[in-house]
Amino acid sequence: MIINLISDTVTKPTPEMLEVMMSAKVGDDVFNADPTVNELQEKVAKMFNKEAALFFPSGTMANQAAIKLHTQPGDRMFCDKWAHVYNYEGGGAAFNSGVTSHLIDGDRGMFTANQLKEAVSGRADIHVPFNRLVCIENTTNKGGGACWNFEELKKIQEVTQHNNLAYHLDGARLFNALVAKQETTQQYGDLFDTISICLSKGLGAPVGSVLVGSKQDMNKALRVRKLFGGGMRQAGYLAAAGMYALENQVNRLEEDHKKAKEIGEVLASCSYVKKVEPIETNIVIFYVDDSIDPMEFIKKMEEKDILLISMGQGKIRIVTHLDYTQPMHEKLLEELRSFL
Repeated sequence: MIINLISDTVTKPTPEMLEVMMSAKVGDDVFNADPTVNELQEKVAKMFNKEAALFFPSGTMANQAAIKLHTQPGDRMFCDKWAHVYNYEGGGAAFNSGVTSHLIDGDRGMFTANQLKEAVSGRADIHVPFNRLVCIENTTNKGGGACWNFEELKKIQEVTQHNNLAYHLDGARLFNALVAKQETTQQYGDLFDTISICLSKGLGAPVGSVLVGSKQDMNKALRVRKLFGGGMRQAGYLAAAGMYALENQVNRLEEDHKKAKEIGEVLASCSYVKKVEPIETNIVIFYVDDSIDPMEFIKKMEEKDILLISMGQGKIRIVTHLDYTQPMHEKLLEELRSFL
């Protein structure tokens, strides 16, 4: 029994999801003729109270498209120093859009409205880039699945509006935050100009993300998606999986959060663990004692058929998900308790 806790992207479609995929009505989405893709886009747009939505092969492409439609080469984007759009998208903001990134020194991937206000202040002249875009990530990946305070997000929106900045949300694990904080998609749709959501992380679909926004922005994003090579043909088979995930696999995220917190409690009781970061959703980040090499710890756990991942800087990450069963959970807790 392999226990893969590297990410929540390692899940396989359930039999029910596969059945829905195999019976999906499809067409050529490049010609806007795939009925299931169109249905998914309409559903997600309505969920977020937005005018339109666009299906993408990946969250990275959806984020990169959003950055490109909000900016011009030479512009400046603001994000946290740990943001996914800066750290884990291959330098795409610079390569694809030619933007410079102003990194804000936040806490666990989250900064404040006051920090943003300070970052955007200063006289505009020919020596500095135009300020154009603010990117938020919720939940924060490198921050250990942390959830932003919604009132702070509203304060940040005030700063963006005052400074004529676009406001994008990388919502790769937004549904984890919504479940944990008992918030709604409409709340976020009313706050941000564009939002990307991932269907293949905690929701368990095999492929795909959706970008939502105004009709004007989604028309632009359609051209950007084509430019990036993201046009797909009979994509309805994938969209059907996303539809099933949204309708059946959101509330169960509570189970992943519960297991993650139980893992954190066990780790906190282990003498070889130096620190466990706060756990709000399905990501656990911890540090082993200085006498233990983190990569050696990961290797020894792999020998026990338990797969973990390093996040750098001594961080070890565990991510709970749909395919992480209760028997797997019990084995992991036992192995953690008996590691030394």
